[in-house]
Amino acid sequence: MIPSPAESSQVTPILLAVHEQTRELEIIQRELVSRYEADYKIVCEQSVESALERLDVLRAAGAQVLVLFAADEMTAMTGIEYLQLAHELHPRAQRVLLIPWGNRSASKPILRAASLGQIDRFATMPSRSPDENFHHVVTELLRDWQQQQHERPTVVTMVGEHWDPRSHEVRDLLQRSGLPFTFHATDSDEGHALLHQVQRPGGPFPVFIRFDGQVLTNPTNEEAAVALGVRHSSEEGVFDVVVVGAGPAGLSAAVYGASEGLRTIVVDRDTFGGQAGTSSLIRNYLGFPLGIGGAELCSRALDQAWSFGAETSVLRGATDLRADGSARIVVLADGTQIATRAVILAMGASYQRLGIPNLESLVGAGVFYGGGITEAQAMEGQQVYVVGAGNSAGQAAIHLAKHAERVTMIVRGDALGASMSDYLVKMIDATENIDVRLRTTVIDGAGAGRLEELVLRDSNTGETRTVPAAALFVLIGAEPHTAWLPESIQRDQHGFVLTGTDVVPASTAAAGGGEPRPPLPLETTMAGVFAAGDVRHGSVKRVASAVGDGGVSIRSVHQYLTRVRENQ
Repeated sequence: MIPSPAESSQVTPILLAVHEQTRELEIIQRELVSRYEADYKIVCEQSVESALERLDVLRAAGAQVLVLFAADEMTAMTGIEYLQLAHELHPRAQRVLLIPWGNRSASKPILRAASLGQIDRFATMPSRSPDENFHHVVTELLRDWQQQQHERPTVVTMVGEHWDPRSHEVRDLLQRSGLPFTFHATDSDEGHALLHQVQRPGGPFPVFIRFDGQVLTNPTNEEAAVALGVRHSSEEGVFDVVVVGAGPAGLSAAVYGASEGLRTIVVDRDTFGGQAGTSSLIRNYLGFPLGIGGAELCSRALDQAWSFGAETSVLRGATDLRADGSARIVVLADGTQIATRAVILAMGASYQRLGIPNLESLVGAGVFYGGGITEAQAMEGQQVYVVGAGNSAGQAAIHLAKHAERVTMIVRGDALGASMSDYLVKMIDATENIDVRLRTTVIDGAGAGRLEELVLRDSNTGETRTVPAAALFVLIGAEPHTAWLPESIQRDQHGFVLTGTDVVPASTAAAGGGEPRPPLPLETTMAGVFAAGDVRHGSVKRVASAVGDGGVSIRSVHQYLTRVRENQ
């Protein structure tokens, strides 16, 4: 069934479903029309042939297909096969496989298709009206799409030079903080008009225009945080626990600590989420079989911590930690001192720098340390490179491949599987526009104002080659943020904090001036100070492990505080 030219040229986003059974198709259509027709165009087809024809016409007309629904079993081909063909026509559309009620026999191929990136979701066929389980899947997909749109309500509009490192830094900060924002380049029509409207044509950039009209020009991160309401803090009195670091480990500790009645505050030198907040999709976290964005996961954790009464303070890093009798004092970058009974170190670790002068000079201007969520859409049609072979590198490559013409992974070792989860290796293998170059390193790069080319070396042959590159995303190694800690807190040769049975000697810690004793689980060599997550020596660099550490650390805090009270 081919639409008329007038129908094809409409701009309303489209939800398209295909099912060969008339009754089932009518049920799908009823559910979609009743809930979404006011804002989306609903298209239903009864064969894969007519559905593919329709999709081809819609592509030619420039229509935007948001979601594709397909029955699992059909005559001409399977739903998975159809969704793969449909994906070639509309690569941005989300693919949902519909499974009959009670049919678990096909679960393995379906889950395999999901792990290979051949489908984005699977859902049970709607069977009643309204079927809220079905709508839960649909609305999640539509919400994710809406959050990516620039026209959504924003807290701040930002005008800056696109490839300016400061502009990238601020946009990345806003993205990871979960603040809706709109960005316009200074040389765009929109940016030019806004700058004249607020009488700041010459900057200094970036220029912030808050929702109420307040204008800030190149504010510091802290000034921007205060103006945008990011910080929520109160440092008066004595806390039961100060958590340093707002990644998964720190937020987990805040949730468990506050929920168990401890007066808790989380501080971070940056914003919420840590490295996890830069992950586009975490697939191996318990309870999210089809994955969740790192920023979304950490945003939920933050809301949960707030709901239990935890305080938070960001963009003021900790610079010192000392004991004062039974109290511990955490000093922040602006001189603020927070008194607490216990401390949890959850600062995480950052990606190692390449240390190549030409590339370091282009950080924020085509060279990025992290997963590239902020810059992904700007990579449309570009040649992009990812350095790294861990899960974060794999997630970044898959996300960037949705936008870039081609993504090339640069891997120093012999195989991805040595350091990357199997599900990611399979997805990378199945993604046509991702190449993997093993036993290869980046040795140089260049560009006039932004990255334009890279120099790669083959470790086997020693040969070098220069390749065009619009962007380089670096996700290698881990360097803990522990240089600010006092010498009394033991660390290994790489700077990771020693805790528990790893402390040498094992009786180093002492509670409240008492006799030396073995440290508690996750306790450091300073009594009452614990470490959780990636900053801890011997930790498993996974989100789930970090979250577990956060919970365990609170149990140890309770044990420690009990001992202190007994000794007083």
